[in-house]
Amino acid sequence: MHVPPTNPAAPTAPHRRRRSKALGFAALAVSLLMAFPTARSAFGDETEEVPGGGDLGPNVLVFDPSTPDIQGKVDEIFKKQESAQFGSDRYALMFKPGTYNDINAQIGFYTSIAGLGLNPDDTTFNGDVTVDAGWFDGNATQNFWRSAENLALDPVNGTNRWAVSQAAPFRRMHVKGGLNLAPDGYGWASGGYIADSKIDGQVGPYSQQQWYTRDSSVGGWGNGVWNMTFSGVEGAPAQSFPEPPYTTLDTTPVSREKPFLYLDGDAYKVFVPAKRTNARGTSWADGTPEGESIPLDQFYVVKPGATAQTINAAVDQGLHLLFTPGVYHVDEPIEIDRANTVALGLGLATIIPDNGVTAIKVGDVDGVKLAGLLVDAGPVNSSVLVEVGPEGSSGDHAANPTSLQDVFVRIGGAGPGKATTSIVVNSDDTIIDHTWVWRADHGEGVGWETNRADYGVHVKGDDVLATGLFVEHFNKYDVRWSGENGKTIFFQNEKAYDAPDQAAIQNGDIKGYAGYKVDDSVTTHEGWGMGSYCFFDVDPTIRQQHGFQAPVKPGVKFHDLLVVSLGGKGQYDHVINDTGSPTSGDTTVPSQVVSFP
Repeated sequence: MHVPPTNPAAPTAPHRRRRSKALGFAALAVSLLMAFPTARSAFGDETEEVPGGGDLGPNVLVFDPSTPDIQGKVDEIFKKQESAQFGSDRYALMFKPGTYNDINAQIGFYTSIAGLGLNPDDTTFNGDVTVDAGWFDGNATQNFWRSAENLALDPVNGTNRWAVSQAAPFRRMHVKGGLNLAPDGYGWASGGYIADSKIDGQVGPYSQQQWYTRDSSVGGWGNGVWNMTFSGVEGAPAQSFPEPPYTTLDTTPVSREKPFLYLDGDAYKVFVPAKRTNARGTSWADGTPEGESIPLDQFYVVKPGATAQTINAAVDQGLHLLFTPGVYHVDEPIEIDRANTVALGLGLATIIPDNGVTAIKVGDVDGVKLAGLLVDAGPVNSSVLVEVGPEGSSGDHAANPTSLQDVFVRIGGAGPGKATTSIVVNSDDTIIDHTWVWRADHGEGVGWETNRADYGVHVKGDDVLATGLFVEHFNKYDVRWSGENGKTIFFQNEKAYDAPDQAAIQNGDIKGYAGYKVDDSVTTHEGWGMGSYCFFDVDPTIRQQHGFQAPVKPGVKFHDLLVVSLGGKGQYDHVINDTGSPTSGDTTVPSQVVSFP
């Protein structure tokens, strides 16, 4: 690990993760569509039309600079959510354009904070948006499921602290100072993701094991531990893997920023940013970003208690979907098969499929935007949790791809859950922009068979791009790629901790399933900045043949690969196929391959 000399308190080596196990504030309402006309169904009976628009529900708290006791209300939410890792409450803290003085918004689990301007600088905090790890004795490796978006921060002490691990995006932010990604005391951390943001000062990762930054601007970057990856980032450090471990791409091939809620005067709208090609820097650097504004009355504002039948009726009717913070059980799939539909979640809105159904199915259509959602597996096994395009999809969506952004999946942890495959992507040209797909290694309902989940992400479509792919702990392949011309920029993986013995993970004559496998039939594939880690704490004698598996073909290329044995609990024999030196001992030093083949 490279530690900046100015921070002697930082640990000399990262450690493996040691993981353990409604307020009454009203949101600002917008006008509710009062008419409830009827529509005739395919069977001829009359059904009630789903109204668009409406208020945002009790768990969206909307503030303006004149709101009394903002700090007290934010603190009350944090007190509830600081350590509620598997709780059921969800909150979105939304701030109208203006200037807010002396604010320190501490952000706990299932809490999102966002400005309601069209640009980040429309909503300015003379203060901080803070994530620390006091609740977990200074260990930030469990600071999951929270977000910050669309704000400008002028930190009180010059540097804002955002000490997070997976599923904690920092999007569309302007930090008028530095950004510290480590907890107080420089304890362990395992993050993370920044996109479409401007940090005027230096970003200090310190103990962060890995990080991905996309289409942003930074004043400097302090250090790297195992894998720091950048694409389209102004001010990013130069390519230098493996020492320091920087993987730097000048641009991002294709990107489209996440949709977001904002206020146009007194009217709520959702802004849908335009697709960018070979992007570099933020989408808002030149003022108003390119894209489309959709009024809230064109959305079904989904609230807890809504059924899949009503949600699907809204989509059939031509409405988009805005999920307010809450937990939603569905007894049939949410089906989004209309081109350009936006399905946006606030406050980590969570969907749980009942009776083994698929939670979300997206049609093989152009331009669906699925964003800001957590899908939590139910106790009855689902064959698939999120399906993008039906099996055999073949439509060309290059001009207007479907995108998944901050779409997270969890198997177990909050209770027993099972799913054979978490995400299947059949549609060509899909963009997977920041996902954490996690078979739980701690919490409730955790065990080799208790939360069985063989596969994390299976990509079958062609020309699919993943930017920020975090997939962990699956019983077999964490990622399997069957489509042609796939690309991944940044991959973070841990193999399942709880494999009972070598035989349990034997894959024919191969020891263990790769964290990332490209099918033998694939002729073109490319990846940058990719790491796989093992920690076989049930049987530390387990050997994993490799972290990556791919056909040896001229069109299959990998840049900057690494594998790590965390604390010497299990070992890798190679990095990719039979290439790359083995890990050894308990020093937690990565074994690295600069390029393959």
